[in-house]
Amino acid sequence: MNLPSPVVIATRGSALAMAQARLILGRCRELYPAMAFEIKIFKTTGDRLQGASLTKAGGTLPKGLFTKELEVALLEGQADLAVHSLKDLPTELPEGLMLAATPEREDVRDVLIYRAETQARPGLKAGINLSGFPAGATVATSSTRRKCQIHAARPDLNVVEIRGNLATRLKKIAESETLSATLLAKAGISRLGWVIGPDGFLAGDGVPAGLQATYLDLEVMLPCVGQGAIGLEIRCNDPRMEQVCAALNHAPTFHSITAERSLLRSMGGGCLSPLAAHGHVQGQDILLRAVYFRDGHCRKASGRRAVLEAEALGLELSHPLKATE
Repeated sequence: MNLPSPVVIATRGSALAMAQARLILGRCRELYPAMAFEIKIFKTTGDRLQGASLTKAGGTLPKGLFTKELEVALLEGQADLAVHSLKDLPTELPEGLMLAATPEREDVRDVLIYRAETQARPGLKAGINLSGFPAGATVATSSTRRKCQIHAARPDLNVVEIRGNLATRLKKIAESETLSATLLAKAGISRLGWVIGPDGFLAGDGVPAGLQATYLDLEVMLPCVGQGAIGLEIRCNDPRMEQVCAALNHAPTFHSITAERSLLRSMGGGCLSPLAAHGHVQGQDILLRAVYFRDGHCRKASGRRAVLEAEALGLELSHPLKATE
């Protein structure tokens, strides 16, 4: 008797990617106990370029830095389902593949991480926000979107690049004499099992001692497109995986990211674009707001349409934003 082959879930091997893949694996096994599921790790181009600059690349880095190899695995039948951080997934997918589902989105906010002040070592006071940073303080981020919004709020701050996985970046902040802070997505913090305590200190496996965390309000720091969401990509015309993904999908999240990704696609940008956007379902409508930076200019826009018009809303909002060009 031939048993059905297991569903192969493709993922990157980073700690965050594995945490997301295990989350999906557990949910799949819960929903379909009679089916077999397994995780398979693939190394992506982005994993091989850990030392490369993403903000000064001049557009030379390929699209799909963290997704291409997973998509090749889908197309070649080495995997059945690819789990992505949705912010990394290009808006134009290879022929034969589709974004089939988005589980419920995590908190979309960014978190400011900085070394706490102690008697033994200088740092910043607990509970401080971006507005309270000393003049000329250095914030480390490789995100164009974050850099532009930091400078919009505090043009006097110094922003430098930082590379590495989340744990590596935290170690650099904890040990550096020159770096004051970095920014991380709250979703990544949560999925790694790290917690921000009532006292504001960040704790968890691999987190250096003495790091404080402050949530950044969306009025100060809008997220990147897809932040906090997991994207599940499959082959087109795969009924078995379409059924699995239908059970994993969270409709409000899917509508929200549809509007955001439509906007990003209409702007002609990718994950390195200086665009920040956040879609939010409210009743039968979806609200979308965005901020776009280009050549020193900042343009904001917002709009509202029915949830089934999410794609059209993204396209509509691109017009006032492009007026800066």
